[in-house]
This record gives sequence, C-alpha cells and structure tokens, in this order.
Amino acid sequence: MVGSVQVYWLPAAPEQSLPPDSQEALVRRVVQAAEAALAHHQYVSAIDVLLGMGLLASTHVEAWRKGRVEFLEQVIQGNLGKISVSMAIFREWAQAKGLRASETTYVRSTRMGTVNLRFSTSGDPDIEKRYRIHFVSPALSERKEQQIKERLSRAAQPVVFQILRASQCSECDAELDQGGFIFMEAEQPLCLACAHMGDLEFLPAGDTALTRRAAQYSQRNAVVVRFSRSRGRYERQGMLVETAALEKAERECTLDADARAAARARSAALRREQDRELISRMAERVQALFPGCPAEEAAAIARHTAARGSGRVGRTAAGRNLEEQALAAAVTAAVRHTQTEYEALLAGGLDRALARQQVADRVEAILAAWKAER
Repeated sequence: MVGSVQVYWLPAAPEQSLPPDSQEALVRRVVQAAEAALAHHQYVSAIDVLLGMGLLASTHVEAWRKGRVEFLEQVIQGNLGKISVSMAIFREWAQAKGLRASETTYVRSTRMGTVNLRFSTSGDPDIEKRYRIHFVSPALSERKEQQIKERLSRAAQPVVFQILRASQCSECDAELDQGGFIFMEAEQPLCLACAHMGDLEFLPAGDTALTRRAAQYSQRNAVVVRFSRSRGRYERQGMLVETAALEKAERECTLDADARAAARARSAALRREQDRELISRMAERVQALFPGCPAEEAAAIARHTAARGSGRVGRTAAGRNLEEQALAAAVTAAVRHTQTEYEALLAGGLDRALARQQVADRVEAILAAWKAER
C-alpha cells in the first residue's frame, strides 16, 4: 500500500518491467501527481500527471500547443518505456477511483485553419487517443464537464511578432522592415499576407474596452508581441483583428464612452477613499506598535508602504490586514532609509547587504526607542 494506492494497480504486463522498489516509487509519483490535479480542478489528464511528476515543463507544453514542438513525447523527460508504464498506472488509478473518461481534441492554429496536435513519437491512433482522454470527477456536472472540454480543445491564440530588425518572408521573399509583423510557422518567418492575416488591422494596446469588444466580434485575431531587450521578455503590443469587428467595437465604445468614463471616475473615487481609510488605520496601528514614533512619521510610513501598485509590504494581504510582522517590516525599512546613512552608502556603491549591516545597530536603537517610549 502506497498511501491510498495499491501497487497492484500496475498493468499486468507493462511495456517495460521495473524492479519492485522502482515500481512502487513510480506508482507513488504518478498517484501523487494525479491526486493533486484532481483536487485542484476536478479532472486530471495525462499532461497534468506528467507535469506533476516533473517529467514535463509547462513551457514545453505551451511550445507544443503553439506548434513549436512537433510532438509532445519529444519534450517529455525519460524513456518511452517509463512514460508508457506511468500512463498505464495513471489509467488504472483513474478506473479504480471511478472517474469518468472524457476524450478531448487538442488543436493548434495554422494559417490554413486548425490541425490536431500530435502527442506520441509513433503517431499511433490508439496511443494518441490515450493521451487525449481526461478523467473527470463524478461530482462534476455534465455542463461543467462540457465547458472544460471546450476550453481545453480551444486552439491557442495565434501570436504575431513585431520585429526589431529587418527580416524576410520565407515564402514570398518579401522584405520586412523593422517594426513590421511576422508570423512564425515551423520556425520559418511569414509575412502577414502569406500567413493569411494580411486583411487584419493592428489595434494597439491601451483601450481595454475597445480591445475586449474587437476581440469578441472578430472571428480571426492574433496577439502582437515585441521582445524587450531591457526586460528580456516578450511584451504585448496589441492585437490584429478584422476591420468590421474593429469598426463595430469603435461604434459601441463611442456610444457608451460617457457612461464608462463616469464608471471609471466612481471606481477611482472609491479606490481613493479605500486608500485613505487604509492609511489612517495603518498609521494608528504603527503608533500602537511603536508608541514613540511621531504621528507625522507614522502617517508618512503608512502612505509610503500602502501606495497602490507599489508592491510594498503594505499592499500585501498581511499589510492590509494590519498584521504586526508586516507593519514592523515597513517601519524597519522606513527607519533604515530615512533615519540612517543607508541611502548614501548605496549611492557610494556599497553592496546592499553590507550597507544594511553597517546601519543595523542604528536601526535597532531607533526601533527600541520607539517601542519603549510611552
């Protein structure tokens, strides 16, 4: 017995025999991964199990779904025998749990439409079907199961790249200038015309309502990204959408612009009031924890650490709940930056950790005085 899992769930004639210890360990890994996925979203797939076992990376799954990997087994860690045995254990476990089998189609977008994604090295139809089957909790309603199936079988949204340097279409040899758009297929760059996207219009990011509506009305669309050298990642620039969809979205946004502006103003006013209340309560709590802290200093600390969008400790759940540890960390940081030579040390090029060490005694002395004074 391995937890609630019995080792005899291994298939009677596995494709690859394993020593008993290795066999039991593999069962444990498969079942732990499957149980975790089932508990999280009430269904479990072969991909869930492989991800949970650490045999597959989510980045590889994404690359496969976008067509940059020919078949999934190409990026699964371990030999095919081990993968096959693991999948057999998974199916035996699902049957013993009384889970419902539900087959899902995995597809990806191409310039010619959608095509089925391939899982296995061999492409054998029976193996492909086993990978496609999800096992669903009996507690899940048929409606919810259908929604999950539709979501999983939806092709990943096409991605178009805004290029940083001149390129060339691999099909028509058209020269593509810097700032132009390319679509990658089978690792080859295509101009939008060859990618069957030449009739789509570029909608820059920035207007949330317009983007949402245009994407909703456009039968064909693609996300546009550009690589940021400073951040080392691709960043969204906007979308390509059908002209008719964009025009319809623009008309709707014009008609209800005043209503949306009023709603934004109300939301902004509400956020400002919430922030004022949080800062006031936080300042009071700081003074309760550090009675010697001047009122104006406590207010300044609260305003700084609770600034919306700052990512500081005051915006964390612990900070908003006025937990002592979070507020003590905020006060400590404030003392370090405003009551010591810490900033000057950093400006002089001293390592952050060394600078903290040099001012640690001064910080502790101030905090002790603020705590002790009544």
